[in-house]
Amino acid sequence: MIERTRKRTATIGIFAVGHAVYWDQFEGLKDKLLQYHADFGKMVRANDVSVVDFGMIDSSEKAYAAIPGLLAADVDIIFCNMVTYATSSVFAPIIKAVQRPVVLAALQPAPALDYSKACTFMQLENDNICSVPEFTGVAVRMGRRVEDVIIGCLYNDSGAMAEIAKWCDIAKALHGLRGARIGLMGHVLEAMYDMHADPTAVSAAFGVHVPLLEIDDVVRLYNQVSEREIGEKSAFIQKEFEMPEPKSDPVTMRLTDADLYQAAKAAVALDKLVEEYHLTGLAYYYEGMEGSIQRQVASSIIVGNSILNAQGIPMCGEFDIKTCIAMLIMDRLDIGGSFAEFHPFDFNEDFILVGHDGPHHLRIAEGKPVLRSLTKYHGKPGHGASVEFKLKEGPITMLGITQTGNGRFKFVIGEGFSKKGPIPPTGNTNTRGFFEPTTKEFIKKWVMEGPTHHYALGIGHHADSIKKIADILGVESVIVK
Repeated sequence: MIERTRKRTATIGIFAVGHAVYWDQFEGLKDKLLQYHADFGKMVRANDVSVVDFGMIDSSEKAYAAIPGLLAADVDIIFCNMVTYATSSVFAPIIKAVQRPVVLAALQPAPALDYSKACTFMQLENDNICSVPEFTGVAVRMGRRVEDVIIGCLYNDSGAMAEIAKWCDIAKALHGLRGARIGLMGHVLEAMYDMHADPTAVSAAFGVHVPLLEIDDVVRLYNQVSEREIGEKSAFIQKEFEMPEPKSDPVTMRLTDADLYQAAKAAVALDKLVEEYHLTGLAYYYEGMEGSIQRQVASSIIVGNSILNAQGIPMCGEFDIKTCIAMLIMDRLDIGGSFAEFHPFDFNEDFILVGHDGPHHLRIAEGKPVLRSLTKYHGKPGHGASVEFKLKEGPITMLGITQTGNGRFKFVIGEGFSKKGPIPPTGNTNTRGFFEPTTKEFIKKWVMEGPTHHYALGIGHHADSIKKIADILGVESVIVK
């Protein structure tokens, strides 16, 4: 398994809320609630995130005092821990001033009151839900909103733990977008109108920067690659991939030594490009003159791109920066993010082949990925090594990012299933995608949403999380069902 080089990370702000009047009325209540809050903090930290704890906020003065710290911490999301009833004055200043997603956590310590011993103290230490409607209502009046409410038990509640984990993953995706450098190199594949995107619009919508690169930037680095580096990368590729004999497609052949050499050299050059330009990801396409080094390099980078995808650096073909953004979101959710499109239906078994000619996310492959030499890249110039694999069997999620008639972005999201079975041995990734109610009905609904023909493909069912990211970003979204 290729190790991730770009860590999934996020900074989470947490604070508890309470009603200061209670502390003198009920001795020991505040200490008990703070212990519950400490246990909540451990639950959040268990998701490999950095946590900044602002303690108990039980007055409007403390709420205002916490704002500079929350802003300075540059948190990705905030958990407001509803440990007991609190007036909305302890929340309103924060929701107004800190423009970050806020999630309320209403997690009772006890699954139910012991009614034979019930008392006001016991009620107050389990009164987590009481002020939730007050908080959500005041957020709306402040021109803001609460993104979610997690309701359940503080202890031994797998559902609540899963919701916290989901929001930590969402925070990692948001963190990954903020300030990301998604390079563009080359140009749109001629006549693909759906691929065009304005870099300024991309920056405005997703908070990323778009460095504009030349093919000669990677050619220069390609020319600097040493034989030692090529040898090391070749050994790495041979360890991570299988190189089988060709099957039914005459375009394919067993990986040649020349194609392995070129793929390894180009992969080293890509590593250097990512490092030199501090890239979070790259969308590229370039043809070049026949026999030129530009064409040689551009047609040799599928393998290197696929390795970088597995390392957490989304690399996207056909200059499709919108899908590169989708791939980054999926990667930071830790669900993959392969470059994909629809291939032929199988109407007999009610599935559609889902894949592309690269690049792919190797971490979601079923088994060891395959490398084949292709004598030609269909629809494109050049030839060389290409990656082929099937997705892991089980649930899958698709995220397509398109643009509407007014130029605004839109998420088109769908869920289905990858199932075992043969795929065409074409040197391209494919998986058998099954969708409900039938694959044909689902695909019709999908295409009627006006997507691009590309999308990011990941494992698991995560439409809800992706829609929440769209809502936070202020991007229109639809879950196709």
